[in-house]
Amino acid sequence: MAAILTDTIRTNIAELFFNEVSNASDSHEYYIGIGKSSEYPSGDTLIDPIRTKKEEREARSALQSVKKVTSVSYVIPRYNWTSGSIYTGYSDVVVGIPANTYYVLTEDNEVYICLQQGKTAGGAANTSTVKPSFTDAGVEEKEAFETSDGYRWKFLYALSATRANSFLSSGYMPVEKVILDSGSASAFEIQQLNVQNYSISGQITGIRVTNGGSGYSSTPTVTISGNGASAAATATISGGSIVKIEMNNESAALGSGYDYATVTFSGGGGTGAVARPIITTREGIGFDPRVDLKSSSIMMNTKPDGTESGKFVVDQDFRQILVLRDIENNSGTQFTDTTGKVLKYITMATPTAFANDDIIRGVSSSAAAHVVDVDSTSVYYIQSEYTGYRSFADGELVEDSDGSLSGTIDSAVKFSDVDAYSGEVLYIENRARVVRSTDQTEDIKVIITV
Repeated sequence: MAAILTDTIRTNIAELFFNEVSNASDSHEYYIGIGKSSEYPSGDTLIDPIRTKKEEREARSALQSVKKVTSVSYVIPRYNWTSGSIYTGYSDVVVGIPANTYYVLTEDNEVYICLQQGKTAGGAANTSTVKPSFTDAGVEEKEAFETSDGYRWKFLYALSATRANSFLSSGYMPVEKVILDSGSASAFEIQQLNVQNYSISGQITGIRVTNGGSGYSSTPTVTISGNGASAAATATISGGSIVKIEMNNESAALGSGYDYATVTFSGGGGTGAVARPIITTREGIGFDPRVDLKSSSIMMNTKPDGTESGKFVVDQDFRQILVLRDIENNSGTQFTDTTGKVLKYITMATPTAFANDDIIRGVSSSAAAHVVDVDSTSVYYIQSEYTGYRSFADGELVEDSDGSLSGTIDSAVKFSDVDAYSGEVLYIENRARVVRSTDQTEDIKVIITV
């Protein structure tokens, strides 16, 4: 059986996930966690996580701290407009995003979709040399416009400083559909609402020549037939063939209301030319930029700041990031605080000079653990297959690996805020070693693509 999932179902699945993460009124809570202070088996050479339950258990065992996801957005791959690049016009026959992208982010943090690629008189692609800007073009934000290099662009939305700070990265940028009432929207949202509300359904953004024909001595007339109206285009011939067809440069030339259309030619003295129209969605370009730009990725963002009131470890490193859903505290009820510590710990009856990353062992229990954090009375630790999972005993002597440091346990196996083995692990990412300090804020961006 041959089958596909359409872009629509991928967008719908992403929407279901987005709604659950972003809905503060439902019962689900999402957290981003950091962990794994120990090295990878090959030192600090990154290894790929494996989609197994064993991998999940090991990631849970190494977890240090969690912080609630409070910022979430649809995102798309980031492509900056660059003078001298070739961009592709929007197409209804391209899977995913073409090598020469059809949308750009400008230095003004404005996002534009390319409706028509600039071409030479011979039909070759021009490089883009004029930055798209509806302001420079002297049109309203809702209008398509053509630049002097032959490219036709349409503004979709602009990024506010807040959204750029939360969701703009070197590889991705945010995209959203504004659904607020304009009375309560920001200036950026009002601008985008104006684009959304005035989108035109079923436009023909371009015409692709699939066979240039032969014998044309003059420009043939292009006729567009279908269930819409008003689309108009002009052909260009070279060497007796049609080398390009461009939509006429006027506001109504893209037409409206097309679900289907056919392109035919008359006059010009030639034969054999074949072309097909490129038709937008029924809602039109700009109505939902998540659809126009094929977003099926969700970015979650959180920013652990220093110790987060003692919940995050400093002067220590981490190599792993997790996304968890519906974790619980150690009493078995849902954890809902903004931040939480996950590490188990022992309290000491006598002072000890144990340090981060020491391996400690219980003399009577033979329990072993990797030290993650130490304060005046407590030693926080993780256990793994390397150390084993035996439990320390109250009152026993604990030594470091070479026996040079020791201390006596007052109370063994105490738990922090979160049960590491509760909830669901949805995402595991191995990263290069990151060392945390008191005055440091991590900007953790996690992207999930469906």
